[in-house]
Amino acid sequence: MSPARALMLQGTGSSVGKSLLVAGLARAYTRRGLAVRPFKPQNMSNNAAVTAEGGEIGRAQALQARAAGVEPSVHMNPVLLKPQSETGAQVVVQGRVHATARARDYQAMKPSLLPYVLDSFARLRAEAGLVLVEGAGSASEINLRDGDIANMGFSRATDTPVVLVGDIDRGGVIASLVGTRAVLPPEDAAMIRGFIVNRMRGDASLFADGMAAIAARTGWAPLGLVPFFPGARRLPAEDAQDLLDHLPASPGGGGRCRVAVPILPRISNFDDLDPLAAEPGIELVPLRSGTPLPADCALVILPGSKATIADLAALRAEGWDVDILAHRRRGGAVLGLCGGYQMLGRRIADPDGMEGPPGAVDGLGLLDVETVLGGDKSLRRVTGASVADGVPVAGYEMHIGRTAGPDTARPLLRLAGGRADGAVSADGRVAGTYLHGLFTADAQRAAWIARLGAAPSAHRHEASVEAALDGLAAHLERHCDLDALLRLAA
Repeated sequence: MSPARALMLQGTGSSVGKSLLVAGLARAYTRRGLAVRPFKPQNMSNNAAVTAEGGEIGRAQALQARAAGVEPSVHMNPVLLKPQSETGAQVVVQGRVHATARARDYQAMKPSLLPYVLDSFARLRAEAGLVLVEGAGSASEINLRDGDIANMGFSRATDTPVVLVGDIDRGGVIASLVGTRAVLPPEDAAMIRGFIVNRMRGDASLFADGMAAIAARTGWAPLGLVPFFPGARRLPAEDAQDLLDHLPASPGGGGRCRVAVPILPRISNFDDLDPLAAEPGIELVPLRSGTPLPADCALVILPGSKATIADLAALRAEGWDVDILAHRRRGGAVLGLCGGYQMLGRRIADPDGMEGPPGAVDGLGLLDVETVLGGDKSLRRVTGASVADGVPVAGYEMHIGRTAGPDTARPLLRLAGGRADGAVSADGRVAGTYLHGLFTADAQRAAWIARLGAAPSAHRHEASVEAALDGLAAHLERHCDLDALLRLAA
């Protein structure tokens, strides 16, 4: 069997829609009968997914695998960078923690990671008919070109042709595309065969001359002018800014049940919130910096974090700890997910500096538990049920550390095999769990909504995601030349 054809989508910048386009193309070509695999050599995101092998990859690649109708694999995203500070990140290689590196040190490390990238790419090509590759950041970052494994370095190493994506919604798309052509070395520019302009709003005919101008100045084929796709809101966001774009900027009222979520600097796995955000009876209120906790919210959710102690300090700096304690005194409910669960306890210790400088801090004290960060990272998919009502639940664990204390005698969940997870306060108003995906199961989400005094809806989350992927595929069929894109693949 000959290796699969491959085509790479790179961008003029971050967040131009590469991930979404790859997902849509994966679903479109899969519906045409092709065996498709997504691939991203290097991703930077704290929104991750657990694979069948028990490794972790970027959430975007897991969504792209779903679009292609296959299980996600660590080989779909062989290098994942999970930021822990402004200048440093955890480096995950083929699903496992490989190192922790500052930005400058990582630049020196990149050439040593290329063999892993090429190995994973070869594995996918051996099992598919088409590999859709997603670049990272901007193709024009010539300051980072030496040792590059994410964009042109990968393209050149594997002789994979490139289609460049620009975002017209942010403005300056002609300059972005033509400027990329101008700054790239000739050998890199030669790898680009065409371009797509994404997120067009309004009358597309008004940009016909713009498409022609880009083609004339670059020599690249115009392969699509893609209108803005509203259904993207039903798909998991890749980074925290996408999350904020998905959610309302301020409470919208309307009698809905309010659920407040502090948006912390190292928030992770925030697609945990998507199923709640889609509920018509729930108003999910993101607490941005400088925003107080609404006094009338029914539930506060502390989401996951890649740097729990640092994010707890950020929460205190905003004064949200005071707000949460006042909310609790008023009888409000609080739920902690993973790192948020750790924050709810009496103490968090990081003796080995797993997530930052070694040390220990007091937690919020809302649960009688303590956490010690350390040991191997727990990465597994799990199923089970909530202890209080036996409602089924399914999700995944992705954390470092162990939590123990009297309140764990009242676990929130009972997982398959009889293992207990989480803790609940004596009065039942505060709970924490290490499970990600708690609200994905429709029955579990409905039970939480009912406990908050709201009315569960008929929303079916998994069906909604599938419908959005089908809609995206149809959208790209209409607005991109899929036949020409496939001919470009080599």
